[in-house]
Amino acid sequence: MVHGEIWTLKELFVTPNEYIYWSVQIVMYPFMTGLVAGAFVLSSLYHVFGIKELKDMARFALVFSFALLFAAPVPIILHLQYPLRGINVMMTPHFTSAIAAFGIVFSTYGAIVASELWFLYRRHFVEQSKMLKSRQDRTLGESLLYLIFTALTLGAYDISEKALRKDEKAIKALAAIGIPVACFLHGYAGFIFGSVKANALWMTPLMPVIFIMSAVVSGIALCMLTYVVTMEIRKFLACRKHSPAYSPECREEIKSVEVKVIKMTSKYLLFFLIFAISLELLDLIFRGYTATKSWDVLRSVIYGKDFTSIFLLQYGLGNLIPFIIFLMPGLTLRRAVVGVILVMFGVFMMRWNVVIGGQAFSLTFAGYMHYHLPIVPHDWETLKEGLVGAVGVFVMPFVLFYFLTKIFPIFGLKESH
Repeated sequence: MVHGEIWTLKELFVTPNEYIYWSVQIVMYPFMTGLVAGAFVLSSLYHVFGIKELKDMARFALVFSFALLFAAPVPIILHLQYPLRGINVMMTPHFTSAIAAFGIVFSTYGAIVASELWFLYRRHFVEQSKMLKSRQDRTLGESLLYLIFTALTLGAYDISEKALRKDEKAIKALAAIGIPVACFLHGYAGFIFGSVKANALWMTPLMPVIFIMSAVVSGIALCMLTYVVTMEIRKFLACRKHSPAYSPECREEIKSVEVKVIKMTSKYLLFFLIFAISLELLDLIFRGYTATKSWDVLRSVIYGKDFTSIFLLQYGLGNLIPFIIFLMPGLTLRRAVVGVILVMFGVFMMRWNVVIGGQAFSLTFAGYMHYHLPIVPHDWETLKEGLVGAVGVFVMPFVLFYFLTKIFPIFGLKESH
């Protein structure tokens, strides 16, 4: 059976070898890389531009961006017919191919995030290593943590004020360098689509810019949602009577910090959301105004076949409603949670409409193809290329984030500034 035949339905005049080859995993790929870039840009708002209100969110977003980094290439690996070949991109990267350039961009960005994390948490590593070393009767778990923290110090045990100031300068420099690299990491995903000359829907120079803006929006939204969930868990623990480490006063303090951070972050989310919506509408208006040879079939797809997914789900439910939610005064946590979920849904639908919608019409311009997402898997192909595979990719960074917080604490970290 040909790859893509399982989930493709054809209508009118479609050539026999045409199928929707790029499935939901190719939708997840730009979606996940966008979350990586967006989370890093959010963390850089504090480290580079000194927005002190985002101090807690910046550390949170940086760790979360690192967790997302490992999940970013997974959709591509799952989509490959020969997954073991995926390592070739990392082993032999070069700029002669947009896909092969991923190895260079991904490695560079990963090194920047890892280095920034190390400078940010170096003091914590040293203090934990010394504290665990001083204990005479360490448990097995403590002995393991001692080895981990000692290894992470990389032999740099100087935590004097002078050394910590140098760490701060390094963090700021890495964050500044990381912003364009993070944008390029996701912008090149848009470049892959925008450079496909044979596809009328993808061929636009605005595609990389649209991808970057929507990436920042989705990354900020996911960080806000995860931050709220994490803080709610902390408040729940504060209510437990048998937990002497917390108190009602502590719970109110946590709630106050949570509301303040979410309100401040929502302002930047709204700012980038305006740019993202404007660019997408500008691209749509430009296509209609120029009305190139392929516009007839594009119009039938945009305003006909995919009208619901584009205008109702993406622009209406995913853009307009959250825009109104965040624009209304007196933002509450519940409204913020609803808003960020809708924003993420809107960005996902944008990726869906680009990837799936771009394959919806035949190269004959006289036929259409419809994609049916495999819900219940009945073989390996429908497992990894269906709903189960997509959900697994989305859940993966949350699991990684949980374990990373054991090494990189996101709350209560001592800083010199």
